[in-house]
Parts: sequence; C-alpha cells; structure tokens
Amino acid sequence: MSGLALALFTSLICCSLALKSPNESLPNIIIMLMDDMGWGDLGVFGQPSKETPNLDAMAAQGMLFPNFYTANPLCSPSRAALLTGRLPVRNGFYTTNAHARNAYTPQEIVGGISKDEILLPKLLKEKGYTSKLVGKWHLGHRPEHLPLNNGFDEWLGSPNCHFGPYNNIGRPNIPIYFNSEMVGRYYEDEFVIDGKTGESNITMMYLNESMEFILRQSKAHRPFFLYYAPDATHAPVYASKKFLGKSQRGVYGDAVMELDYSVGVILSWLKQLGIDQNTFVFFTSDNGAALYAAKEGGSNGPFLCGKETTFEGGMREPAIAWWPGQIEEGTVSISSHLSQVAPSISLRPIFYYRGNELMAVRLGLYKAHYWTWSNSWQEFNSGINFCPGQEVINVTTHEQRDHTLQPLIFHLGKDPGEKYPIRVLSSEYRDALKSISPIVEQHQKTLVPGAPQLNMCDLAVMNWAPPGCDKIGKCLKGPQSAPWKCEWPH
Repeated sequence: MSGLALALFTSLICCSLALKSPNESLPNIIIMLMDDMGWGDLGVFGQPSKETPNLDAMAAQGMLFPNFYTANPLCSPSRAALLTGRLPVRNGFYTTNAHARNAYTPQEIVGGISKDEILLPKLLKEKGYTSKLVGKWHLGHRPEHLPLNNGFDEWLGSPNCHFGPYNNIGRPNIPIYFNSEMVGRYYEDEFVIDGKTGESNITMMYLNESMEFILRQSKAHRPFFLYYAPDATHAPVYASKKFLGKSQRGVYGDAVMELDYSVGVILSWLKQLGIDQNTFVFFTSDNGAALYAAKEGGSNGPFLCGKETTFEGGMREPAIAWWPGQIEEGTVSISSHLSQVAPSISLRPIFYYRGNELMAVRLGLYKAHYWTWSNSWQEFNSGINFCPGQEVINVTTHEQRDHTLQPLIFHLGKDPGEKYPIRVLSSEYRDALKSISPIVEQHQKTLVPGAPQLNMCDLAVMNWAPPGCDKIGKCLKGPQSAPWKCEWPH
C-alpha cells in the first residue's frame, strides 16, 4: 500500500501494539482484500444500484478513505507491497525484461516473494499472533514461496488466479491448498466454477473457513491476523446460487453482493463473540476494476481507466477501516483529518509505479505524470482496451510517452478524471512542479531496487504435482525444464 492511508493504517496497529501493557490483550487484525474491485463498486462511493449495504454500514460505523491507493495497478505486485510494506520495485515484484511492464505470477513464473522480505505475519508472530490466509496468495506457487513458508500458520485458498478450466495436459488446473498441501483443483470436484452460469460455492467456503478460524482463536484467547482475500470479482467472475441473478449488474454484481454479504457476516460474528472492540478490520482492493473485462469488470467511479494503468482508476481503491470504540463512527479520512488519529503524519507523496518505471507522483491534490501509457497499439487493436470510452488525447497514449522534462500535471480535486492538464505556462503549474520535483529527485536518489523476481518463466514449474497431490490422486506429469524470459505485453 502507499500514501496517506497506509501511514495511518500502520500507525494505528503499531501504536496499539507498542502501548499495550503485558496484562492487556493485543488487538486482532483482519485485512479484507478484494480482487479487481473498483472504487465505484460501493454504494457509499455512489454506485447507483446500492447493492453493498454491509460495506456501506461498515463505512458509517468506521472510517472511509476516498484517497486510498494501492502500490501497483496489478494483483501480484500490489499484494506483495501490502504484506511487506514496500514498493514492488523495492521488494522485487517487478520485471526488467522490458520498460514499464506490468508483471505478475502466472503458474509458469519461476520466481516469487524473496526470502529476504519480511512479511506482516512474520512480524505479528513475534507478538504471539496466529495468522491465517483465506483466499488467493499470488506471491509465487513454488513450495518456498507459499504462505506457510512466509509467516502464515494456516491457509485455505489458491496460489494463483482461478483461470481455466484447463485439460491438465498442456496446462494444469490451479490447485486449492489447505495449509501446506493441495486438496483439489479449480473446476474439479467441490471447487467447480460453472463457466456458463458463473455459479460456484467457493466464496461461501472461504467465509465459513474464516468464521471457524475466528471462533477458534476467540475461544483460545489468542490474538489473530486474518487475511481474507476472496477472488470472486476477478474474471471469470462467480457467485453462489443464492446470489446469482440478484444484482442489477450481472454476475459481477452478484459476486460483489456475495462478498458484501460475507463482510457483514464477519463483522456480525465479531460482535456476537464479543471481540469487535478488540478487532481492527480494514477493507480494500488489490487494484482498480478491470475495465477491459467488460461485463465481468467493475466500476472505478469518476476516475480514468482501470487495472494495469497508473491513472487514478488503476490505483485508487475503495477502503474502509472499522474498529468499534477506537475509530470514530462516520469519519472520512483525508489529509486534513489525519492528525486526529496519527499526529506524526504529514503530507506524503504517492508514487505510481509500473514495473521498473516511476510513472507519476501525487502530492496533495496535484499529480504529475512523468510517463503516460495505457497499452500498446498492437494490444489495443486486438481488442484489449484498458480505458474503454475514456480516451484522452495525449494522456491515455498507446505508446510509452516520456514527459520527464515537462510532466503532465493535473489537479485531482478539480479534475479527478485526469482530462485537463494544467497549462505549463501557468503559475499553478510552476508552483506544483516546484513542490513535486525535489520529492522525485530524493526518491530516485535513495531508491534501492530489489532483485527482480518476475523475469523468468518455465512450463516445468507449473502446478503439475503440488505437495499433497499424491494423497488425492491429482499429480500430473509436466514437461522438461526449458526456461525463457517472460514476455509482458502491458
């Protein structure tokens, strides 16, 4: 995560842990990370269908973040940043195979989260926390990269996206793990996703697993960290039979409604167990809605473009913090409110990265684009459009355009859709650039990039025979190793 809200989020937890006396219980922590859910998908942010009553209530009972940013407009780097507290260019979740390319962890990727990185559950373990991941991991699927080797104590979910179904010959179906061993594969047995209707019970499985974990830790009086990361809103989207056909927005909306329901159930469960006032809950999404997914994608509200881009639609996320008795109800966090909770926080820049390139920087209400690019003409002409209906001349460019000598600057208060660059000859432009330039220079001067983990691919490392496959008859024979440099078109 990046920006003002991350500093607030970190300060709340760290200060709470530091101030606890030995006789006081540590706060439980729940991070709810949605997949490809956009800023404009919540009723509280203006979605006209108003189909997220539980999230809207969560916002009314807690704190809403209109200016919350992920650290990357794509799933894997964003998740790596969330769990390490470091930009992807620092923690290694990027590629140097080409300039400014989005890279992630498909099942042919060789790399994953570096052993040199310290993840949040590792830190919490030192304080006596039990940590569980429910849902998508996406930080590498080889054994050394999996959750239980990186601080988590328990896991139910998948290491990769639920793409498929595959024939298990040229490409295996993605495994589902319970702790350190696989218990099935997507599109098989109880983990079926109906490609025609979108029906699947996986979100309900994840919800039930989360509730059982919370109950168990509550009874044991142990502090816990639950990382709830369902992926139903990532195409191909899915929802259970109970929710299919309920939304005005198609199956994507059905998935949103079921996830909203799951949030409501978890918050109610905390209250029922009497631990709500000792549990910090944070809801957000890994990146902006995937507009190129059309009817299977969400909404980014008034913001430009979406997933894969460093325009606002790709990196500004819905976010809500909830902690009864600690966070004042009905509050909205913008820069002027931060001092109420974390007095040490001052105005901080937000860095927008795409792969190995700093594309833009936001400071206050001003955002400077040093590079612009949506996607290539080749990809665009093949039907992949990251900004459907939102083309802005000289802004949503289909070639990488260098503005480092004279960045495009927008006022996000007056122009949240990034349609009207400030005139370069105006005093407003000069003043904004004068404030932002030294921050960029200092950042680039002190940046120590991590070793890139997303450069190499190999069909032999795919999910052919994950741990535990022999116990359920799901082992497959893969090809001989033949590594190559991954190609990242975007």
